[in-house]
Amino acid sequence: MSVILFKLRGVPDDEADEIRELLRGNEIDFYETSAGNWGISMPAIWLRDNSRLKQAKQLLEAYQEGRTRRMKSEYAHLKEQGENRTLLDIFRDDPLRMLLYVAAVAAIIYFSVMPFVDLGG
Repeated sequence: MSVILFKLRGVPDDEADEIRELLRGNEIDFYETSAGNWGISMPAIWLRDNSRLKQAKQLLEAYQEGRTRRMKSEYAHLKEQGENRTLLDIFRDDPLRMLLYVAAVAAIIYFSVMPFVDLGG
């Protein structure tokens, strides 16, 4: 019976590709489901045979630990070199988008708080 191994929602493409290669390299049979046309289904990697689930989870755990160390190291290196992106860099790259995001957040806060303010007055 099939069993879900790894959910792909919000996972970067490079990480998903590395997981696929990890499974192929260890000859673990799997298949993927996509988010579908409207993005409401579960994108995930599934094992066809749940008898290999324990091995696959161990491989995945070791991979995740290694990736975490690698990403932290890369971030520390970028920060040390002064090349990491900051909020100010993002604003400089696309100020209009940033202002739209700030306006959207302000509108959400306004509409969330105003019913309670009106009740108090």
